[in-house]
Amino acid sequence: MDYIKIRFSDNFDELGSKIEKTIEYMFRSMNPIFSLSECTWKPQVDIYEIPGEIIIIAEIAGVNKENLEIEISRKAVKIYGYRTELPRVENIKYRLAEIQYGKFERILFLPASIDIDKVTASYLNGFLQIRLAILPKE
Repeated sequence: MDYIKIRFSDNFDELGSKIEKTIEYMFRSMNPIFSLSECTWKPQVDIYEIPGEIIIIAEIAGVNKENLEIEISRKAVKIYGYRTELPRVENIKYRLAEIQYGKFERILFLPASIDIDKVTASYLNGFLQIRLAILPKE
């Protein structure tokens, strides 16, 4: 059985990430060639809650499990990895190229604290599903 890499963390450095992205956006608006880091794309995500559980579904078609990682804290989930570009056919003229390749990252802040001992993840047909048990309120 193949497993998805899951790491557990106390929190994420969201402030540093936001500052870096703001500076990069400012310079990129003046000159699109300027970039502090390699561009990342954000997968589309659904988050919903059922009694006792939060469920996250991310659309990441074409990503190999080996290139997929998840970090989880009690209040947030970070999904990141890399999608390898498909081989390009020579001597063709693209009319539309919307599929994003390379690094991706998505940080999701949760509506309730979760029990990090009760987390499961599965990946099927291009969709990652993460099931998180909600901690009972004290």
